[in-house]
Amino acid sequence: MSTPHCTVTGSPYGTAPDGTAVHRWRLDSPSGVSADVLTFGGIVAGLRVPDPAGDVGDIVLGLPGMAAYRAAHPYLGALVGRYANRIAGGEFTLDGHTHRVPATDRGHALHGGPDGFHRRVWKGGPASGGGAGPAALSLRLRSPDGDMGFPGALDVEVTYSLDRRGTLAVEYRARTDRATVVNLTNHSYFNLAGAGHGDVLGHTLQLDSDAYLPVTAEAIPLGPPAPTAGTAFDFRTARPIGDRIAEEDPQLAEAGGYDHCWVLAPAAIPGALRRAARLADPGSGRRMEVWTTEPGIQVYTGNALDGSLAGTGAGRYERHGAVCLETQHFPDSPNRPEYPSTVLRPGQEYRSRTEFRFPHLTA
Repeated sequence: MSTPHCTVTGSPYGTAPDGTAVHRWRLDSPSGVSADVLTFGGIVAGLRVPDPAGDVGDIVLGLPGMAAYRAAHPYLGALVGRYANRIAGGEFTLDGHTHRVPATDRGHALHGGPDGFHRRVWKGGPASGGGAGPAALSLRLRSPDGDMGFPGALDVEVTYSLDRRGTLAVEYRARTDRATVVNLTNHSYFNLAGAGHGDVLGHTLQLDSDAYLPVTAEAIPLGPPAPTAGTAFDFRTARPIGDRIAEEDPQLAEAGGYDHCWVLAPAAIPGALRRAARLADPGSGRRMEVWTTEPGIQVYTGNALDGSLAGTGAGRYERHGAVCLETQHFPDSPNRPEYPSTVLRPGQEYRSRTEFRFPHLTA
């Protein structure tokens, strides 16, 4: 009897707003985990994971079809760039030159601009055939010099891979012909009970961090990291997301919940993976760990979800109906020399890797 293999298959999935054909690629693993990725925005449109009893649920918020993805939505499952998160005032100075990026979020740049990487059609194809190794999909994009105000022509490759254990990995690479800034992430919304199945306030979250970045009312960092000890931001020990989310803390009140970057301890070996977060749903028994090479993780508790978006299955996406765990560099780093640098220069390669692991499948 042959051993089941990992596989990657593609199919047409409508067209982008400009008429470009979009494809959906499916990655399958013998673990029972499968992922759907669109060439439009590099969107993770589905991530199906068995619970300990073997019942499979889709744990990321997705939309019912290409028409819904073409319309406005809050970056559901998308690759965001050229700069994830915010740049204050929509401008930064690099090598003596000031560059302006569309300021669409309360006067600040967000996620690379309105026509950022989340709205582009990426060139996609299998990076491997699966088999005994992981199933892998390569997505490629060329961002021209001046794209959304960013300097330099940037060549980006993002590889999604799914291995036999059910680990979904996202690996990013980029090169430029002129000094620029780069900060890439995936913006999936997770609900381990299943997309559209209530809120995530009862999910337990543990973050491998003892500091976070307090922000202004417009979500711009105030300055250096602050310790989490004794605050509602202390997730060093696993506890429910909703445990202190409604506290009378200006940081929580302004955002309507969590929308902050936690600072991760440097890896023992530069560029090595280390765990950033553990998420668990007591009801389903599903557990997920996030491992990354990045210096920070932005936790967003779906504060702006309001029921206006219909999902692929039961129900609509209500407030706190999911949590984003976005591995990345710190917001506004191009204007903060004290933060880890996001500058990429010719001859250098931007590299980043994040893995979503499901330990209940291998326990």
